[in-house]
Amino acid sequence: MRAQVEEVLDQVRPMLQADGGDVELVDVSEEGIVSVRLTGACGSCPMSTMTLKMGIEKTLMEKLPAVKEVVQVR
Repeated sequence: MRAQVEEVLDQVRPMLQADGGDVELVDVSEEGIVSVRLTGACGSCPMSTMTLKMGIEKTLMEKLPAVKEVVQVR
């Protein structure tokens, strides 16, 4: 499933990079928890939680039903 998550993140990535940020996949658990690290401008942006939940998590859950949650790690 890790490869599938990477593919979806590659679709989201240009949006983040346009604002000077990026996302790095850290882990995908067997329970469907995806751990990511927001980097660049996204790492310190006050809107990063919204980006994580409404952008990255929503897209991953729509495209990959096995994904249950996306969490940010530092």
